[in-house]
Amino acid sequence: MMLGGHTAESSGPTEQFEALYLDADDTQQRVPWDQLPDMLDGLHRAARSFPSYRGQRNFPGWYWSATLRRRIGFESWVQRDHLVALDRDPSVIGIAVRPFWLLWTEEEPRHPTDTRNSGTGTKPRRHAPDFLALLEHGEVLVLDTQPTEPIRPAAQEAFEVTARACATLGWRYTIAERLDELTVTNQKWLAGYRHPRCFTPHIAERLLEVFTRPRPLMDGAELTGDPLATLPVLYHLLWTQQLQADLSLTLSDRTIVQSATPTPPAKTPTTVALVNISPRGLVTMTHDG
Repeated sequence: MMLGGHTAESSGPTEQFEALYLDADDTQQRVPWDQLPDMLDGLHRAARSFPSYRGQRNFPGWYWSATLRRRIGFESWVQRDHLVALDRDPSVIGIAVRPFWLLWTEEEPRHPTDTRNSGTGTKPRRHAPDFLALLEHGEVLVLDTQPTEPIRPAAQEAFEVTARACATLGWRYTIAERLDELTVTNQKWLAGYRHPRCFTPHIAERLLEVFTRPRPLMDGAELTGDPLATLPVLYHLLWTQQLQADLSLTLSDRTIVQSATPTPPAKTPTTVALVNISPRGLVTMTHDG
């Protein structure tokens, strides 16, 4: 599933942006905004940490990404659900969580009692987007997730500034709403079969043949062989979207499944190059072969 996006008008000539990120040595680096595309291979670590404390309302954790072939962190369950969706999207070839701080300044009216100065001053602002996704053909998607509660004015302003900043780089920017519960449930189930160990080539080939004609999930699994052997592969192919089904409906043995046309590339490359893996790092990935 490719998440939707929107474009923004380019920022005015007086609007200046900078970026702050952590390099491979865990050192903060501050660069002009227009230099950030040259640093994409260096966005190995989350620029913003995920706090954990008693009584907090959000639940951070770890998720093993089939795209990156490693664990990456998430800050909340809403963020986790979108992370799973990005991980399943065949057009996504790299994911980073909280990859940088966007820095800018905004005008701030001076207090009426300040007799030493008049007019307006400036106040530093910053925002760390939830995700940066590298897409096929060199495209970049920056994504923020939106919980169900109304967006605070300060957050709304940060989203608008981020959209303008991304537009100057030719990057897509998206504010993604909370996914519906049924889609989340289905994707979490399929995520249980995302690991390459669930892929058996000869069974996958037969399943793709059987589902050339749309048919119920279990019918195709039984036509292919013993469901104990075929179902894990079938779910893996649904995860990679080589098989397709309507995940807005309950996934069951009666779900209608068919082969994708054309078949999306499976995220099961023969070799995977990971860049500077570290315990805290979030890395980008390239496919070889």
